[in-house]
Amino acid sequence: MDNNKASNIVKILSEALPYLQRLNGKTIVIKYGGNAMTDEKLKMGFARDIVLLKQVGVNPVVVHGGGPQIGKLLEQIGKKSEFIEGMRVTDQETMDVVEMVLGGLVNKNIVTMINQQGGRAVGLTGKDGGLIRARKMEITRKTPGLDVSEIIDLGHVGEVSTIDPSVVSMLDDDDFIPVIAPIGVGEDGASYNINADLVAGKLATVLGAEKLLLLTNTVGILDKNEKLLTGIDARQVDAYIADGTIHGGMLPKVNCALDAVKSGVKTAHIIDGRVEHAVLLELLTDEGVGTLMKG
Repeated sequence: MDNNKASNIVKILSEALPYLQRLNGKTIVIKYGGNAMTDEKLKMGFARDIVLLKQVGVNPVVVHGGGPQIGKLLEQIGKKSEFIEGMRVTDQETMDVVEMVLGGLVNKNIVTMINQQGGRAVGLTGKDGGLIRARKMEITRKTPGLDVSEIIDLGHVGEVSTIDPSVVSMLDDDDFIPVIAPIGVGEDGASYNINADLVAGKLATVLGAEKLLLLTNTVGILDKNEKLLTGIDARQVDAYIADGTIHGGMLPKVNCALDAVKSGVKTAHIIDGRVEHAVLLELLTDEGVGTLMKG
């Protein structure tokens, strides 16, 4: 090995040391989705990152989505996907597909991928161990010409009612890596599809996580000049939302991160999952690959 290469390796390891010391024994909740979940090279990089974190004393908890995979299977069986305000209308037949894809195919693929890299991952849905109690989500929409708002029924689309993290804590303590599909169960025993960002944020809060990481297909939060905001606090985020700097598809993700840091999670990170080893780069280097948000 030449001296320059050796020097670079030592520099990288030295830079990572204080971050590793601060994260030792801490829980980090990671929402896994987007390109990082479909590109083969990125998938392997993500799995290695998770295994490395566990190996050095961090407790990673993975919550994953799977919208494109659900849409693909629905198309194969001839069922058309319908969306209202970005949310999939989910009748019972669609919910059956969601459970098969999220709780089965996608979840087990992620578990296998992590285990192939030397980890000990265990797949769960929110129905396991009473992890996620859900309630039906209803949205209202103002219809022109009507005095009252219209209530939209999305079917088996839910939101988090309560989280019992006992099963996740038990797995963490036994050196397993929990991989969670965002499916909850209602009081009536019905299954509900829940937005994975919401589940990750609520889980991070209940677990008292040190950090919440949301992998996206963007570089992070941008200001009005399209410049990346690398570090902001809750007060600044509120101001950026109020003046329209943060808008559109980024808004729900930012609100999820904002709720988490206001509820006790030390920091939330919206990071670019298109960058190989994005998780390690954000957690263990000075520069990072996205936006860090503090309370």
